[in-house]
Amino acid sequence: MIDINPAHTLSPSVLKFLEASTQGHYINGEVVSGAHSGSIPITNPATEQVIAQIDIADKKLVDQAVSSARSAFRHSSWKRMSPTKRQGLLLSLADAIEAEVDSIAELLTLENGKLLAHAKSEIRGAANTFRYYAGWATKLEGETLDLSLRQAPGRQNFAFTRREPVGVVAAIVPWNFPISIAAWKLAPLLAAGCTVVLKPSEVTPLSTLYLAKLFGDVGFPAGVVNVITGDGETGAVLTTHPEIDKITFTGSTQVGKIIGKAAMSDLKDVSLELGGKSPGLIFEDADLEDAAKGIAMGIFRNGGQVCVAGSRVYIQEKVFDKVVADIAAACQKMKMSDGFDVSSELGPLVSRTHLDSVLGYVDKGLSEGAELVCGGKRPNEKGYYMQPTIFASTDNQKKIIAEEIFGPVLVAVPFKDMEDGLRLANDSRYGLSSTVWTKDISKALHCVSELDAGWVFVNAPARSDANFPLGGNKQSGIGRELGKTGVYNFTKLKSVNIVF
Repeated sequence: MIDINPAHTLSPSVLKFLEASTQGHYINGEVVSGAHSGSIPITNPATEQVIAQIDIADKKLVDQAVSSARSAFRHSSWKRMSPTKRQGLLLSLADAIEAEVDSIAELLTLENGKLLAHAKSEIRGAANTFRYYAGWATKLEGETLDLSLRQAPGRQNFAFTRREPVGVVAAIVPWNFPISIAAWKLAPLLAAGCTVVLKPSEVTPLSTLYLAKLFGDVGFPAGVVNVITGDGETGAVLTTHPEIDKITFTGSTQVGKIIGKAAMSDLKDVSLELGGKSPGLIFEDADLEDAAKGIAMGIFRNGGQVCVAGSRVYIQEKVFDKVVADIAAACQKMKMSDGFDVSSELGPLVSRTHLDSVLGYVDKGLSEGAELVCGGKRPNEKGYYMQPTIFASTDNQKKIIAEEIFGPVLVAVPFKDMEDGLRLANDSRYGLSSTVWTKDISKALHCVSELDAGWVFVNAPARSDANFPLGGNKQSGIGRELGKTGVYNFTKLKSVNIVF
């Protein structure tokens, strides 16, 4: 019996899904089990109860999945399918996802710990991502070009470019937003005509495995979408496979560098959406109440387990104490409980390993002399809960400021003027996201031009949208996801010249 909040009853489809002793992979349109090198327990972070087991795919099974994707790309009806038909399949998939929102959300809350309302929002957002890219399936285009190449008298050039699918994609998805980020990769690559082998995180694979069966249900040809489960070794076998044409990875900078080096050794196309240590800049002329609420939302949503979380905030000296006090007041009111508790505002962190890592950073902050404003502890004996935490510091070189914690930990630092604030904000090896809080549009636009980050939000916390490209500078990654750029990243450009 799965232990959850007694006020919530799991849906019959979820209970049936969890009845299997070990969850299989999804390859060539079928659930596959057996070819593995062990299994991994999946734990509910709110109760610490093991709720399922997954196979660790071995090399033979990875080969099978990649072969399935390669065959579908080269020979199946997928290669010959019209853009309009691909569009229709993506729209049907979006409808199927929305019809299963409750079931997928329950699995996501069980394995990840996030609030059920947030899980439902994530899944609806994924459905919208598939709808957005369904439209792009019919809008990929090349262009005609005027060439200066001289031809024989009476002959001329007709030059043009065309976009073609890049091929078989290996997609590696993290545990913090497993359905959203899977959609960010699957939707554009399918719109472009690619096929895929997707590996979810070994921490949160269940919601993705449940999602996988929907592709066959709505009519995607077998082999177009394949899902395998496993650990980092499984991912390494997949990303170094000679039949993979492109790798798209979202995760830590450390692992991203390993994948990037492996991709370069075989000259594979690669997109990397990596870590962040995103700054917020609050000027004294901002709406301070709004800024405090926005900063709190930006760091404590999903327990700070968000790549664009605003984990360091720079506040102009004159209003520093007031803003820090307002943020602290907001975080101290947050109710911590499991994701099935409708009154909860903060669920558990995803795993014991991750909780220990975040608590370790709290210890580092204290040992480095940072002032603990609030939080910093594990409040419960059961469950991987972590109090929302705020540090104050005047030293921008502390590890809690320099390193990605990926938890509900905010560090506040005062600054003198705009030049000083921008210097502090840019003093990081990361460059993913940032926020600016001011009523002065000239000041805001100057910060937009000077902040070294892929995202800048003014007077709002960072949030994703299907039409809003996401990606980072410096060690926050290579390439962009979402928007038009997201689908073009799964195409290769061919230049053609016809002499006539």
